[in-house]
Amino acid sequence: MTLKNHFDPLKCWTWGVLLFLYFPIFVLIAYSFNDSKLNVVWKGFTFQWYHDLWRHEPLMQSARNSLWIASVTTFFSLILGVGSSWFFHRYRHPFQKGLKKMIMIPLALPEILLGIGLLVFFAAIQFPLGFTSVIIAHITFCLPFVILIVLARLSGMDPSIEEAALDLGATPLQAFFRVILPYLGPAVISSALITFTLSLDDFIVTYFTTGPQSQTLPIRIFGMTKVGLNPIINALSTIFILVTGLILIFIFWNKGTLNNRSDK
Repeated sequence: MTLKNHFDPLKCWTWGVLLFLYFPIFVLIAYSFNDSKLNVVWKGFTFQWYHDLWRHEPLMQSARNSLWIASVTTFFSLILGVGSSWFFHRYRHPFQKGLKKMIMIPLALPEILLGIGLLVFFAAIQFPLGFTSVIIAHITFCLPFVILIVLARLSGMDPSIEEAALDLGATPLQAFFRVILPYLGPAVISSALITFTLSLDDFIVTYFTTGPQSQTLPIRIFGMTKVGLNPIINALSTIFILVTGLILIFIFWNKGTLNNRSDK
């Protein structure tokens, strides 16, 4: 047996990339149980930082703010995104290409420019910075993702599905909610996950559009890291990683069921 059969450069490269990506996450999780405030040397196992996390009211308030903003952003982004996607797919008009390009501008625009632009806009119309301004800002850069994903799903839809529903006596509105929307289920769920994640961990745009009472978790963590690494942040990050992993497992576990239902 030759050395070539034992050594696979592509496999080694793949494992190296995975190790590079995930090893810091494993270290972060491990050190969330480290009985040391310095997070440099392992001194023992403890749940102290998780206990302190729940008692850290400013951090918990920022977490609640982030969850609230991400939830509202996801809700309105899905409504506007699915409606806009259906409008672009179903109807043809002279300004369609121009509107699509305008909606996709936030995807290509650097976040710092988008944040400054929104700040200038809110200041020009004397709009107070707070929860509403942050939600509007998050919808601005999340909406294109929803439209792209839903349009991709619509492009593969058989037109006879809607026609069959109309022939059976359904109104256009009934056909949309009972036939089209269930077909878009996988795309809607994917869009919701991406939108919620983007809104939850955004820092740059939020930094320019937030107010004193609407500080999100990334803003709070950034302020805490200025004075040193706090083990509580490791505990909080571990919880978010665990919750995100459970959500992804649930989605992938039910992916086949969703696709089968939408294709019927």
